[in-house]
Amino acid sequence: MNLNKISPYPTPLIKLESDYLNKQNVNLYIKRIDLIHPYISGNKWFKLFYNLIEAKEIGEDTLLTFGGAFSNHIYAVAAAGNEYGFKTIGIIRGEKHLPLNPTLRFAESCGMKFYFVNRSLYRQKESSEFKEWLEDKFGNFYLLPEGGTNSLAVKGCSEIITSIDMEFDYICTACGTGGTLAGLVCGLSGKENALGFSVLKGGDFLIKNVEKNIQKFSGEIFHNWDIKLNYHFGGYAKITNELINFVKMFEKNYGVPIEPIYTGKMIYGIFDLIKNNYFKKNSTIIALHTGGMQGLKGLQNKIKKYTSSL
Repeated sequence: MNLNKISPYPTPLIKLESDYLNKQNVNLYIKRIDLIHPYISGNKWFKLFYNLIEAKEIGEDTLLTFGGAFSNHIYAVAAAGNEYGFKTIGIIRGEKHLPLNPTLRFAESCGMKFYFVNRSLYRQKESSEFKEWLEDKFGNFYLLPEGGTNSLAVKGCSEIITSIDMEFDYICTACGTGGTLAGLVCGLSGKENALGFSVLKGGDFLIKNVEKNIQKFSGEIFHNWDIKLNYHFGGYAKITNELINFVKMFEKNYGVPIEPIYTGKMIYGIFDLIKNNYFKKNSTIIALHTGGMQGLKGLQNKIKKYTSSL
């Protein structure tokens, strides 16, 4: 297993050029960590890196984790298990539907075994009783939480900062579980600013999660971060005509493919904040492209419903 370095592939830092951004007097870059690995993409690589090392060191040969049917995390864990010699088990929220969607088909092709649970039982996944039930059913395994966020994931994500070799004022990321944002804050060590964009409706719990993960990993309290809660477009995996058209316009104008579940919502939020003079003039902003492009295959039918022209 070759896990000797945090970044297997160099990832580009691209300046977005347009008359609009020049007029707004901001410098906006996109960090393409989505290109770090063909399948273990974006922040998922950083979240899994030290967990995979830990699992090997303690002698576990099976990774067990949780996710929805279109989960980027499920996709990445399956790929990591296939590449680095782990068996993988996915506890999937909801009923099984055949044929499997593209995300689960890929995970299955990587050797992942699925166990589908109803939503009521799934909500108990963090309880000690549920873990005991899993151990009775599957035996020994290395447990990865939903979304992959734990202290080792925060450690990995803190090293994203070391891959950026330029000065900046803000670094931005989409937020699901908040692990990536917590890692960025720890990596900054009180310097510069980290800005998260929640993709979930009702994100107060997300702020608490980030605070908890920062303190658990670093033992410190930092004040150089915030989470914007108004760009979720109705909640997780919810999309609107406005969002889809924005994603299409962004790709057309800047030549960078994005998706509407995570990165698209963040980029929309950044442009809205720029329009409303949130950032000081001449600020340098870095937006993390955290991957998730695989999810587009499962969104095509939903996207087709939004047919308004640009």
